[in-house]
Amino acid sequence: MADKKRAEARIRRHARVRKNLAGTAERPRLNVFRSLSEIYVQVIDDQKGNTLVSASSVDKELRAEMKGKNKTEQAKLVGVAVAKRAKSKGIDLVVFDRGGFRYTGRVKALADGAREGGLQF
Repeated sequence: MADKKRAEARIRRHARVRKNLAGTAERPRLNVFRSLSEIYVQVIDDQKGNTLVSASSVDKELRAEMKGKNKTEQAKLVGVAVAKRAKSKGIDLVVFDRGGFRYTGRVKALADGAREGGLQF
């Protein structure tokens, strides 16, 4: 029961943030979703409703690098990977959307990895 309320609270927080935050073609939204075991990130153009780039801790290309790393280190690798993929598509500037999650731990590690990879937000 507590988990359901917790998930609903996160969705409410995310909706509250999304009211004032949208991605455009020039500056897409970097959206983060963190499950208990994995982390997923997408770069989204909200005007067209398209996902431009994505990466996650379950990507086949990243699986070999993930072995033996804790979840925070994995999140940082995912951040670097999404930044590299975004740069290859010509995306430098993004709006960071933490998805209602606290900006700490894995979410912060992902953001730091994306900044290391060359994304600006």
